[in-house]
Amino acid sequence: MDQISKTLLNDALQKINGVSTPATTPKPRKQNPADHWTPTILMERAAYLRKMAENGNGSASETLKDYPHISTRLCFRNRDGVAESHANFTDIFIIIDGCVTLVTGGKLVNAKSEGAGEMRADSIEGGTRQELKAGDVVHIPAGVPHQMLTISEKPITNIVLKIAESL
Repeated sequence: MDQISKTLLNDALQKINGVSTPATTPKPRKQNPADHWTPTILMERAAYLRKMAENGNGSASETLKDYPHISTRLCFRNRDGVAESHANFTDIFIIIDGCVTLVTGGKLVNAKSEGAGEMRADSIEGGTRQELKAGDVVHIPAGVPHQMLTISEKPITNIVLKIAESL
């Protein structure tokens, strides 16, 4: 419809019932069905989390997005994490920056229930230690104790995918 036709239609509609049409028809925007976080965005968010951690207890995280069976989180830490085990969730760690020692397996020491299959503990006895660095990806099955230990004050930034197991 050309501009003259739109103007005439608009005038006619206003006279009939006070309805007007927009002068130009907005073009529909394409919506991307995929969620996308660039390294730049992630590192900007990580800088914010670093400040939060420095003003808090040495660790900070935020949810990037929750999906029906997966939660995506960005995490920063400059101190050791607690030992933990999740009965109903698998964790996948994607290390973006820094390095950390990951302890997996073994037995939780002084474990306490945090409800709904979540256990927290002071440490892990008899676990396997491995160093993780930027670019590494780790899959920790549900029920496996795990703990991140910082390496000589080097902070770490990572993405955690928490995947709900079938119940």
